[in-house]
Amino acid sequence: MNPHAVLAAAVILPGAGHVLLGKAQRGLMFLFFTVILGWVSLRLTPETASFFTRHAGGILIYGFSVIDAYKTARIEWEMAKFSRRKGEAHLPPDD
Repeated sequence: MNPHAVLAAAVILPGAGHVLLGKAQRGLMFLFFTVILGWVSLRLTPETASFFTRHAGGILIYGFSVIDAYKTARIEWEMAKFSRRKGEAHLPPDD
């Protein structure tokens, strides 16, 4: 799958990029921890803190999720390109 499509899905919804890659369990894990750590940081920070500070745990895991989905998609994309290119080198020439 195109890494840019996976990146777009991961930015829209945490875990969606992993689901597109066929790694639904990993995507749901990221979504679960995004919600849980967002909730924990919301409860532990004072009410006068900024939005970013109050949700820092969830935002951090969300960022990790986007990076991981893109990195995984990019590695799979490059491996597929390499295996296609390597396979073509052993084909007999067309006459």
